[in-house]
Amino acid sequence: MKPDLTTVGAGLAAARSRLAATSDHPGLDAQTLLAGLTGTSRAWLLAHPDEKLGPQASARLELGLRRLEDGLPLPYILGEWEFYGLRFEVTPDVLIPRPETELLVEAGLGWLKSLPAAGRRAADPGTGSGCIAVSLAAAVPDLQMVATDISPMALRVAERNVDRHGLKERICLSQADLLSGITGPFDLICSNPPYIPTKTLRSLPVFAHEPTLALDGGPDGLACIRKLLVQSAERLADGGLVLVEIEARQGAHAAALARECFPDAEISILKDLAGLDRVLRIEPAVRQR
Repeated sequence: MKPDLTTVGAGLAAARSRLAATSDHPGLDAQTLLAGLTGTSRAWLLAHPDEKLGPQASARLELGLRRLEDGLPLPYILGEWEFYGLRFEVTPDVLIPRPETELLVEAGLGWLKSLPAAGRRAADPGTGSGCIAVSLAAAVPDLQMVATDISPMALRVAERNVDRHGLKERICLSQADLLSGITGPFDLICSNPPYIPTKTLRSLPVFAHEPTLALDGGPDGLACIRKLLVQSAERLADGGLVLVEIEARQGAHAAALARECFPDAEISILKDLAGLDRVLRIEPAVRQR
């Protein structure tokens, strides 16, 4: 029997039922999908269960449910996702912004706001959708950013997100392998590089849908982090800070790599809300003048 998708309440019930087999949060996913497809909010949907959906909205919901059942991530279906309170365009050319990465932004902002207000400069190597660079620049009005990615398709998405948030004058986008060919110095280097070990990646659901180039960190997951740390040591301003997102089991190894490149730095690992290692923090000692 064809499911009833003619009203908000019926559509949500049908979507929740169909997603129960594939989602850990079928009710939330059903609400987020329908809200995104109809340009409303989850709160509005819950307050208007008898509102008619209409043929076009019902058809969009049916198509969205089929794509979810096929495994396509919800943010790619909607074409945008929220990160650090802002909305970002996302396509299969870029990683989906995740809550864990907000810790990277929070740490960067907390440190930037302790600096004098004039002339602050930061880099976001491997920018993807641009969510880190945009979030930092949106929160720090004088900050100048350089955001790079090796993928031209990802940079096109980042460019649209920079335009969307009115930050073209303060975020410079460049195609580069992390910081290769990029001139410093930077007060802050803040990056979410590829860090999943190759064998591990191939067993994860993200492997089928999100860009491998942005996920694969080589045999031990640390290949890009090694390269980035070497580059950062050459481009970090005196008194600067490096923040790098890492895989939860990489804390000790990442800290050891950091010590090789920054022997006199204060090195620590920040934990996410789940208590897992998430961000490598490197603050070199200020050089004597």
